[in-house]
Amino acid sequence: MKVIKLGGSLLEQPEALSALFQSLQQNDDDIVLVHGGGALVQQWLTTAGLQSEKVNGLRVSPEQHMPYIVGGLAGAANKTLMKQAITAGLKPIGLTLYEAGVHCVQQSENLGQVGVCQTPEATPGLLADLLMHGYLPIISSIGYGENGDWFNVNADDAAVAVAATYNADLLFITDVEAVLDGTGTPLSHLNSESIQQLTQAGVIKDGMEVKVRGALSAAKRLRRCVRIGSWNVMNNPFSGTQISE
Repeated sequence: MKVIKLGGSLLEQPEALSALFQSLQQNDDDIVLVHGGGALVQQWLTTAGLQSEKVNGLRVSPEQHMPYIVGGLAGAANKTLMKQAITAGLKPIGLTLYEAGVHCVQQSENLGQVGVCQTPEATPGLLADLLMHGYLPIISSIGYGENGDWFNVNADDAAVAVAATYNADLLFITDVEAVLDGTGTPLSHLNSESIQQLTQAGVIKDGMEVKVRGALSAAKRLRRCVRIGSWNVMNNPFSGTQISE
């Protein structure tokens, strides 16, 4: 099984999404998608007249904001991806982390309904059953606790939790083909040491630094390599950048 984490920027790029789903249609691997959608959530909150803030990259999620966050992520974003998948001839099914067997707990009272994932000891069978029947699971980063509390979960962490639950490979699909060196040449492999060197040199910075550090954290937690790149990594296992400890 392969878990693909879709970057939120792709939700605003219909052509890239179309290309991704077309490649999935031709792919024989068992694929599970995990997505966020921060920009869309921000639009919904702004339209509702609600002020939103972030702490260390995490959106503070008061209970009164959650209907809009859930609607944006599990609703509009998820169904936008389903629409693209159906157009490509696939059989998508929209899920939350709960249906994928991942339970969540509150990270901090100061962050409101921001959740962190808890990986169960036993691997649940729902995703395997759906894949066996030809479905493409598309999982939003909305989670639930044991008491039914809903949580807004960081999408990268959600993807790692799903991959860990099913012992799956993890791909970070974004709007760039790979991590680039100082001359604009794609890097085939990075590890902790080279990431530190390139970050200090200012080669890896801003949004790419966030992506790379997220992939490195995922590689450490999963104890396996993680790949980051554009939708082309689906057809070419040597494309993109491989991240290891």
